Amino acid sequence: MESDSIECISSLDGIDVNEIVHSQLFSSSKTPHNNNNNNKNNNSLRPATSVHELLECPVCTNSMYPPIHQCHNGHTICSTCKERVHNRCPTCRQELGDIRCLALEKVAESLELRCKYGSLGCPEIFPYYSKLKHEAMCNFRPYNCPYAGSECSMVAHLRDDHKVDMHSGCTFNHRYVKSNPREVENATWMLTVFNCFGQYFCLHFEAFQLGVAPLYMAFLRFMGDETDARNYSYSLEVGGNGRKLIWEGTPRSIRDSHRKVRDSHDGLIIQRNMALFFSGGDRKELKLRVTGKIWKEQQNPDGGACIPNLCS
Repeated sequence: MESDSIECISSLDGIDVNEIVHSQLFSSSKTPHNNNNNNKNNNSLRPATSVHELLECPVCTNSMYPPIHQCHNGHTICSTCKERVHNRCPTCRQELGDIRCLALEKVAESLELRCKYGSLGCPEIFPYYSKLKHEAMCNFRPYNCPYAGSECSMVAHLRDDHKVDMHSGCTFNHRYVKSNPREVENATWMLTVFNCFGQYFCLHFEAFQLGVAPLYMAFLRFMGDETDARNYSYSLEVGGNGRKLIWEGTPRSIRDSHRKVRDSHDGLIIQRNMALFFSGGDRKELKLRVTGKIWKEQQNPDGGACIPNLCS
């Protein structure tokens, strides 16, 4: 094709795109004056609805943002879905190429749109460029599944789809056994969910390669926001042969990705040599027992300090 980088602007040079769109949308809604308030209200709603329909991607049905692509027949698609459909228009099956619809992009930039999590309770409305930034941090957005590498949204899903162990109580005692401690796949790990203080917590125990040697790590994540996670604390302990390591900290919110928490080393870290020492025997088999507990920090009304409230 000769037109690898076509932009649909030839008929719009020197013309205000917003005026064109405004004129086209409102011309079809003009009706003779009458005293029917319902008709007036209906007519005033049509243009906004039409604009949002124009910006709806035919594949994912989300609002399109620049770059907005189109085929030679004028059908539009968002940049993410353009890759999904292998550069073929989903409407007419023509090749998409690199044609940009700058007129529609300018329309998108001029609009204020509701947060896409409005149905979940978010009342916010933002200009085009602010909306995506807000949605990435919106407090109403769904929680991501804490299972490693998963992007799905959670407790019944973990139990039914991932077959994760579910426990009630605020103490735990886990045993991790590996026949060949020198072999480490990227995600050799365990996940357990605890129901404690009416909240859910995820206990991670995993092994990953750091340099030339495996590293073992255990950490706790809270199924809620970071602000609520700060109300809880936990401890982890691993040991053997008369030695032990103890970690105390605050659980991380599952708003933080699994990789972010793991790479921050915010948890109980066990080097391979230490893990083999705890395992005892001939050091050819890894046998680790990790114990721990979760407690809720309560404000002391007299002194203002936090006092632990241990789960019975």
